[in-house]
Amino acid sequence: MVKEKVATRGKRLPRAIREQQMLDSALKVFSLNGFHQASMDAIAKEAAISKPMLYLYYGSKDELFAACLHRESGRFLEAISKGGDPSLSPRETLEVTLGAVLEFVDEHRDAWRVLVREASSVSAFAQDINQSRETLVGLTADLLRAGTKEPDEGQDFELMAVALVGAGEAVANRVAEGGLNASAATDAIMGLAWLGLSGRKKES
Repeated sequence: MVKEKVATRGKRLPRAIREQQMLDSALKVFSLNGFHQASMDAIAKEAAISKPMLYLYYGSKDELFAACLHRESGRFLEAISKGGDPSLSPRETLEVTLGAVLEFVDEHRDAWRVLVREASSVSAFAQDINQSRETLVGLTADLLRAGTKEPDEGQDFELMAVALVGAGEAVANRVAEGGLNASAATDAIMGLAWLGLSGRKKES
């Protein structure tokens, strides 16, 4: 029995599995301590590996952080792809997408903190985050424009989208901190958005 335990403990994990374990540990440490305060020592300890092994897989903290962002961004985009149904109306698309975003935030709180808070604080990654935010604002403006009946002359959908995305990010941060559940957050933001989508105050 002792020999079996030793053999299991010493068994080499496949590289792909080991990498995912390292990224899981790094995500937790980056979320808890922030990028600047996180150390490769702490990440190696969390992953239960040696620091030389961590550097063997990821040559620097920046490289490891970039790998975390790449993985979590992919998961985030996969989660919000639910809104890409052409049969949905603009309002339904916004609601489904928003619900998917907030569900992701609720289920992957460390990922959200790293993707939004920490990535924005690191100059090497801030530009990419800002570009992603601008893309989201543009898509939101298109949905508002498409879903608004009889818009007022000169109605600024881009400005409305900036306000809505900003409000959504603030609410998502509350969800990430455990102060609000995803369903209630979705209802709150859709209540704010519906006036812009309908062009007038009415019941959904």
